[in-house]
Amino acid sequence: MDSSARAVVSAPRAQSRMPVFARRSAYETPIRSMLAFQLFVEAENLGALNIFSTHPQAFSDESEHVGLVVAAHAAVALAGSQEVSQLHSALLSRDTIGMAKGVLIERCGFDEHHAFLLLVKVSNASNLKLHELSERLVLTGNLQLNSCCPTGCSDEPG
Repeated sequence: MDSSARAVVSAPRAQSRMPVFARRSAYETPIRSMLAFQLFVEAENLGALNIFSTHPQAFSDESEHVGLVVAAHAAVALAGSQEVSQLHSALLSRDTIGMAKGVLIERCGFDEHHAFLLLVKVSNASNLKLHELSERLVLTGNLQLNSCCPTGCSDEPG
């Protein structure tokens, strides 16, 4: 992290970079000092770690150093957690799309490839994400082909 990734505010009232925040924090809260650290991994901004004190000039150079270390670890942990969450979501989507393909294979006699192509075609035509369309098909049993494939299962997607 470089110096642009953190901010030290010793007297919020005197801050000119964030006048509304400075004014409100000084008059509406007991905050008199704060440290702010950007949480990022590579180029991805994940948020901020903000530390507040009721004492003016409460944070030393050592506080900044410790804060940088904590912020770096928090950013790595947060990025890892987000990645796990995204992978879990992707696996659930994949399973739902697989079930939707199975419905089309069973009902329409498509092979797996053509069932997927039909899902993609209807997804694009209806402006729905593929996993949303697949979930709708699995839950309702209705693909709502509309103008995409007006004759339903008898037309192979193309």
